[in-house]
Amino acid sequence: MPIARAAKRASVRLGAVVLAGALLAACGSGDSSDSTDSAGGKVTLNVDLFGSFGFKEAGLYEEYQKLNPNITIKQSDTQDEADYWKSLQTRLAGGGGLADVQGVEIGRIASVTQQQSDKFQDLKEFGADKLKGEFAEAKWSAATTKDGKILGLGTDVGPEAMCYRTDLFKQAGLPTDREELAKKWATWDGYLELGKEYKKKAPAKSAWLDSVASLYGIMIGQEKERYYDASGELIYDKNPAVKKAWDTSVEAAEAGLSAKLDQWTPQWNQAFAAGSFATIPCPAWMLGYVKGQAGDAGKGKWDIAKLPGGAGNWGGSYLSIPRAAKHKKEAYALIEWLTAPEQQAKIFQKQGNFPSSTGAIEKISGATDEYFSGAPIGQIFGDAAKASPVQVLGVHDQNVMQQITNGLSEVERKGVSSEKAWGTAKKGVDNVIG
Repeated sequence: MPIARAAKRASVRLGAVVLAGALLAACGSGDSSDSTDSAGGKVTLNVDLFGSFGFKEAGLYEEYQKLNPNITIKQSDTQDEADYWKSLQTRLAGGGGLADVQGVEIGRIASVTQQQSDKFQDLKEFGADKLKGEFAEAKWSAATTKDGKILGLGTDVGPEAMCYRTDLFKQAGLPTDREELAKKWATWDGYLELGKEYKKKAPAKSAWLDSVASLYGIMIGQEKERYYDASGELIYDKNPAVKKAWDTSVEAAEAGLSAKLDQWTPQWNQAFAAGSFATIPCPAWMLGYVKGQAGDAGKGKWDIAKLPGGAGNWGGSYLSIPRAAKHKKEAYALIEWLTAPEQQAKIFQKQGNFPSSTGAIEKISGATDEYFSGAPIGQIFGDAAKASPVQVLGVHDQNVMQQITNGLSEVERKGVSSEKAWGTAKKGVDNVIG
């Protein structure tokens, strides 16, 4: 899921004349029936997101409003994506209270295209089909229905790496060079072995990783098939890739390598600055979250290395427009601009969100980040993005993952056996998906 993200390098500039021309073209397409908020032609666009997509942080709303003085953008946020999705489902069912723009996490997009296509605007009516070549094929196709409706424009993707605290590594007598570490933890077994070494000499109140849920999430992101196969059959309970990620996470819990911190909680947020864990599985969007929580005192203490076990993707999102939105035409002009290569590159430089736009990926290939000890983030995440598998997405991907990580939390926090926790997770999946 997209959270606050961080990275900074040379800024990308785009002439205001070119931007204005693109915006006028976008505003001139599609249905023109949307009403304005006042006789003066002013329009307020409500954007409802989970976490932080980085638009506000990168100054994009402010820039857009200067280019379009008739537009005012108001953003609302729900930090927890599960809470956000539940609320969105309620409003979609009732048809009221919907924003002009709604964020959709990649684990939910199959539900949108396969079960809720009647609730969302077909963006092809505004000319979105002309943008197909500007996005990675996997990103584009996931938001397209079988009958060709385009129900979202892609924001970021989540190529994976490993973030780590060099100061804590030094205190525990471990190497800090990112290339050396990549070799030592080329496999997940190697990662756990290094964690056991860390535990022997770790600073007080510091664990190897934040939680086994984050370990599971990053591992399952390395797989093409996870919870569903290409035919749409639910396969999580017999997929060896899921079992491998589960067993590795259980081993980490039973070895006492985890700080037992639930992600997105206040305690987890505080742990970044407190040094409560030495490593955290790190999709690109996690960079800004680390930076925001660790603060200025963390600058230069963090670094980034290649992920154990190969490339993977965790997260990424879309911007969609509900059919009940008040200002669909203006909303489309906004999301087309926000997801354009120039804007995606700016967000990466400011927040660390890795682009889904092929043009933006080229722009940021040489980016580094001084906060993360000068790590070549453009190269690390760019290589991961190129090598990541094209994942099969199912209608209940996010729900299945939530139940599995709930089960892992039972092992981690309560010492429940792997077998009993897996049985609980399966019952949870059955209850959620019916």
